Amino acid sequence: MAKRVSVDRWLFTVTMLLVFVGLVMVFSASAVMARERFGSPYAFLLKQLIWASAGLLAMVVAMRVDYRRYKHPALVFSLLGLTTLLLISVFFLDRSHNTHRWFRVGAFSFQPSELAKPVLILFLAYFLEARTKTMDDWRNTLAPAAAPVVVLLGLIVLQPDLGTAIACAGIAACILYVAGMRLRYFAYAFGASLVPLYFLIFHVNFRRDRILAFMNPYAERQKAGFHLIQSLIAVATGGITGTGLMEGKQKLFYLPEPHTDFIFAVTAEELGLVGALFVVTLFAIFLWRGMRASWRTGDIFGRYLAAGITSMVVLQAFINISVVLGMMPTKGIPLPLVSYGGSSLFVTLACVGVLLNITKQAE
Repeated sequence: MAKRVSVDRWLFTVTMLLVFVGLVMVFSASAVMARERFGSPYAFLLKQLIWASAGLLAMVVAMRVDYRRYKHPALVFSLLGLTTLLLISVFFLDRSHNTHRWFRVGAFSFQPSELAKPVLILFLAYFLEARTKTMDDWRNTLAPAAAPVVVLLGLIVLQPDLGTAIACAGIAACILYVAGMRLRYFAYAFGASLVPLYFLIFHVNFRRDRILAFMNPYAERQKAGFHLIQSLIAVATGGITGTGLMEGKQKLFYLPEPHTDFIFAVTAEELGLVGALFVVTLFAIFLWRGMRASWRTGDIFGRYLAAGITSMVVLQAFINISVVLGMMPTKGIPLPLVSYGGSSLFVTLACVGVLLNITKQAE
């Protein structure tokens, strides 16, 4: 079969639609808040537009660069070292929201944990390419592959950001599964993680409160359960067709972080079930086309890269939407390409550009 001469149009279109929906909903969710805080309803929208423009430019550039160029040990290990250094350096900066997660330069900020996701994907794709026949060798394959992952996860957990660490672990697991790692090793890893997860969740007050609020949000309706209750009210209020764009009420200082973690709740309230299903369908198409590209790619490195990027976007979307709908405890995971957040949007678009280049060269 001849090589493709153009990128996957489905994937490109879905990405552009998600970015457009995100810009619209960021403005709708943040306009009142921005006017109260900054005196202009466009404050958050303008920042998101700048990051979206930079991200789309990065996506176009990545689309035109042969993804095989990234398969170089100097690049892979340099990025791995740089990401580790950034994750360590952030601890020496001032706290923001009681966490060490951001580098701030003027009005803009960058979250190094967002960089950790594509770097882990790149490292695992590079490292596992030549080891597809030795996936049972824990000493020479599995342990060296897991070591950098564990280090980065540990640094992210210490920020503290358990939600992003779990997302990174899920992305790594998807790549390892595609690479052929046996299910028993997943069971071993899950079993080994139970004890640290127990202490990280039930011996940290705010995480324990989130778990209890998830089980019964109305027991702490003014405290830990407030986020989930307001989110469910927003979703239920939307009905089938929604209250109308810009007409939502929960974003008016009821729903916490309506333009970031709970932007899907605002979408469901204002655009209803129809709008919410439209967004979910876009992510479903992204999953289909991304995994299709992974399996149609003859190059093993490209296959793992495509699987990792696809899982990065879809897994985060699944977690975010599940939290909004009360299917998972509250976590600070944004809705990819939609939620307000510059570093997340930029990194995701750049990664999608790499994925589009893979589709361009798939058989």
